[in-house]
Amino acid sequence: MNWSESISRAIEYIESNLTNDITIQDIADYSYTSSFYFQKGFAMLCGYSISEYIRNRKLSLAGYELLNTNNKIIDIALKYGYDSPDSFTKAFTRFHGSTPTAVRNGAKIKEFTPLKINLILKGGNTMEYKIEGKRHLKLLG
Repeated sequence: MNWSESISRAIEYIESNLTNDITIQDIADYSYTSSFYFQKGFAMLCGYSISEYIRNRKLSLAGYELLNTNNKIIDIALKYGYDSPDSFTKAFTRFHGSTPTAVRNGAKIKEFTPLKINLILKGGNTMEYKIEGKRHLKLLG
């Protein structure tokens, strides 16, 4: 299995388990890689750590749920893995720029969509070239 397949498999696992308590080791096992190499590969390929990705996805879904349901804020916080309303409010505000209560009252939220791996390699072409000599030029500046 190559890296792009491994990362795609991991993203699939993460998306289907966002409301569960998942560890990096669980994700690495699911994608058939070691935890160390998975974290390094994910960060190099995606541009941020696996923990950042999971946190951003959870907060994005929590914001969507706040807008579209009447569930209590504490219930949403617990659903997405936060132990207290204070820690949820702090993380939510840092991510969305508004408190959960403000979002309930119509404030805007940010969306962090799931990753889709689309790997395109360019280059590797041969080029024919020739070096030509030119006369001396005099430049003034």
